[in-house]
Amino acid sequence: MSDRPILVISGTNRPNANALKLARVITARYQERNIAAELLSLTELPREIFDGSAYASKPPGMVALQQRVLDAIGLHVITPEYNGSFPGVLKYFIDMLKFPESFERKPVAFVGEAAGLWGALRSVEQLQMVFGYRNAFVYPDRVFIPSVTSKFDADGNLLDEAIAQRLSRQLIGFAHFADHIDGSSHAPETPDRR
Repeated sequence: MSDRPILVISGTNRPNANALKLARVITARYQERNIAAELLSLTELPREIFDGSAYASKPPGMVALQQRVLDAIGLHVITPEYNGSFPGVLKYFIDMLKFPESFERKPVAFVGEAAGLWGALRSVEQLQMVFGYRNAFVYPDRVFIPSVTSKFDADGNLLDEAIAQRLSRQLIGFAHFADHIDGSSHAPETPDRR
């Protein structure tokens, strides 16, 4: 396995969000398996980024977050569903990242969570379109967590064993997927034989 980390992204800046609880669980599960992983919560976004001038000149805090995305072997995105889609702050974060290198050939996995019955299916499908547009490699094993508010204890521990097993299968598979793509990305390009 690569020593480059998988960046686990909590896709909202809402304090104490369920996405953040899940991101902590997933990061810990990677680390328990000796797979390099780091947590990035969108609560870390610098306030200066929300000034319109940030499009032209990124504040230092955003430059540091950008570098973490570039350095990651893959991105494991946890998204809630807000109003039938993913949070606007997650789209803004994506928009502030360098184009095209931030996601070009970057492996990405998705976990959706929601209080409703579908576990953020719409959010994940919409994110897949965005990341596909940016030429990311989408890992096909997605995890959807419905009724998320009942899935944690007071300390943020995941209570649902079936979901825990699905997350474990996903992250092990994704780690291999990302490592394979990383290894193949250094292969010489095949010459054009037209």
